[in-house]
Amino acid sequence: MPQGSSATRGTMRKLLILASLILAIFGRKTFEGHQVLRITAANDVQISLLKNLTDHEYLECLSTCVQLDFWREPVHESLPVDVRVPSTNLHRVKSFLKNNKIHYKIMIQDLQVLVDKEQQEMMRSHAHQPKSTEDFDYANYHTLDEIYSFIDMLVKENPQLVSKIVIGKSYERRPLNVLKFSTGSNRPGIWIDTGIHSREWVTQACGTWFAKMIATSYKRDRALTAILNKFDIFLEIVTNPDGFQFTHTSDRMWRKTRKPNPGSPCIGVDPNRNWDVNFGGPGSFNNPCDERYYGPYANSESEVKAIVDFVKSHGKLKAFVSIHSYSQFLLYPYGYTETPCRDQAELYNLAWKAVTALSRPYGTRYRFGSIINVIYQASGSSIDWTYNQGIKYSYAFELRDTGHFGFALPADQIIPTAYETWLALMVIMEHTKNNPY
Repeated sequence: MPQGSSATRGTMRKLLILASLILAIFGRKTFEGHQVLRITAANDVQISLLKNLTDHEYLECLSTCVQLDFWREPVHESLPVDVRVPSTNLHRVKSFLKNNKIHYKIMIQDLQVLVDKEQQEMMRSHAHQPKSTEDFDYANYHTLDEIYSFIDMLVKENPQLVSKIVIGKSYERRPLNVLKFSTGSNRPGIWIDTGIHSREWVTQACGTWFAKMIATSYKRDRALTAILNKFDIFLEIVTNPDGFQFTHTSDRMWRKTRKPNPGSPCIGVDPNRNWDVNFGGPGSFNNPCDERYYGPYANSESEVKAIVDFVKSHGKLKAFVSIHSYSQFLLYPYGYTETPCRDQAELYNLAWKAVTALSRPYGTRYRFGSIINVIYQASGSSIDWTYNQGIKYSYAFELRDTGHFGFALPADQIIPTAYETWLALMVIMEHTKNNPY
């Protein structure tokens, strides 16, 4: 075949990719003029007023309403409240805050500006199609198909260490892919998941970086090699693939699953309120239109049920780490009750060691403690359920940042975020190895 035809095919491929990206961009929800406000309550009265605002998220309108999107909810005055407000409701919300003497500042002036920049960087990255995981652009955000391709490449490159397990199918019939890193049979396991809330893009990006780090560090890094000589590591990079796909094609700020709710026009369930631990209790909501809707019944979401079935069938998981963003927290059980878990002292000390290691490269500071004490009461969360299943080392991370960019964290922060988080993960995994139970 003439040499020119290969070049032509390459050019056509790039044009097709560019065309599909442009079509996807024009089909997306726009956030033009949307502002993210950082609200600082001075006392319990103002917190109550803000909670009332969340309970009436649909402001007065005629046939269609635009929901306020609380990125950080009103809990107590020690924590700021972040809310995305559509341009059509800015005046009304700001007037509400001003009339009640509640202080706020503009955290993000125009969310669409950040989303556009994110897309431009992704389009530049799309022009280069990686031939291997060495060529993969870890410093950029990627689509679902690109991450699935990365998974397959990593398995192909490391057949003695890495395999792919499909633990189930999403509601829209996408595979729930889990990477298994193993050097032997019948081993206890460590679980890590990223991206259970689909808009938290830095988590899936970190998941790909973690996978590459594990694959390349075995037999090169003494500490990780010692862990893999005793434990299997299971990593689910895209825990909510339907939601993640939707963030790329339609709504960048989508959080939930994509399963329809009978009798409601609103789609999806919060997959981190759907676990069978105090299901439907405080900190979860029974309104299908709420971002924290817990679902019709425990484990109703196939994405959750697949992990539940895997945990139960495996039977020997010793650590379970779920990675979210944002706020810079490291959390352990419980979220649904103020009663301390029986391993509170050990989990607290281990969390302190982990966040200390995390802070060393860049000085990033994390708060740590039980979910209910650090942030809020939350029922139906994954790590409360796994802890009650006997997995002592159950933790949840909330990655960068503390509110400058929120869910729109710039891509140039992916690798620093992944690296510092990896140091904390290594502390947790080494402790798990050294403290069998």
